[in-house]
Amino acid sequence: MECHLNFITIVALSIVLYSAFVQLVYADFTQLFKPNWAPDHIVTQGQNILLTLDNTTGCGFESRSNYLFGKASLQIKLIQGDSAGIVTAFYMSSEGPNHDELDFEFLGNISGEPYLVQTNVYVNGSGNREQRHTLWFDPTTDFHTYSFFWNHRSIMFLVDDIPIRIFANKEKIGVPYPKAQAMGIHGSLWNADDWATQGGRVKTNWTNAPFVSMFRSFDIDACELLTESDGLAGKCGKLGQFWWDKPAMNRLNKQKRKQLKWVLANHLVYDYCKDVPRFLELPKECLK
Repeated sequence: MECHLNFITIVALSIVLYSAFVQLVYADFTQLFKPNWAPDHIVTQGQNILLTLDNTTGCGFESRSNYLFGKASLQIKLIQGDSAGIVTAFYMSSEGPNHDELDFEFLGNISGEPYLVQTNVYVNGSGNREQRHTLWFDPTTDFHTYSFFWNHRSIMFLVDDIPIRIFANKEKIGVPYPKAQAMGIHGSLWNADDWATQGGRVKTNWTNAPFVSMFRSFDIDACELLTESDGLAGKCGKLGQFWWDKPAMNRLNKQKRKQLKWVLANHLVYDYCKDVPRFLELPKECLK
């Protein structure tokens, strides 16, 4: 009888602890983020945040704070099956027409065809710096980690802590670099079948709706901009004050260089710097 009561006690305690954990995760999300588009399409399920798209609307969330330099990561499990025409996005952005922005956009595809990951960098409202990669895993069967690393010298896009792209600071040759505008952190799910899959030739199949992408494990290690004085001339802009600007972060270590080389050789499928017909003159950052 005593063993039976102990078992019941343990089970009850486990349920209480699990409930507390779920509430903590939800509290963490609500403390860091808020819906900015169709909140009724955003659902908390345990430790996961589910974004839903149907034929009426997609949805999105944004951070309550803005950040200037650091690292922002989260985990995403993408839509399974036919996801053609649909974009799941994780991005950082400031506000206004002359905004800065860093993008991960996951471009859906028909069943059996791989997702493409499109990254982009906007500076002062100007983008057109797309790269597209395939992935070395199926992003629909499990969660994977996607990260922005941003300091005074470069911006790095990482997948499971493997670098897939680096945008270096080349202000010395006249290339603008995002360093003066703090950015919020965003997630969204939306229909983009006018361009997302095979240039818009494949449309979203709404008979498969609703479509769901899952987010979790939000990790922000960055300089939070609390006041205007915290910006470039304040605490966030002081070179060398934070770990992301230490000398060790000036360049990739040997392992990271090897990983990036492998990704570029095996998974890069589009690079704006090599799209000569697109530009009358290649952007300055593309020139050696």
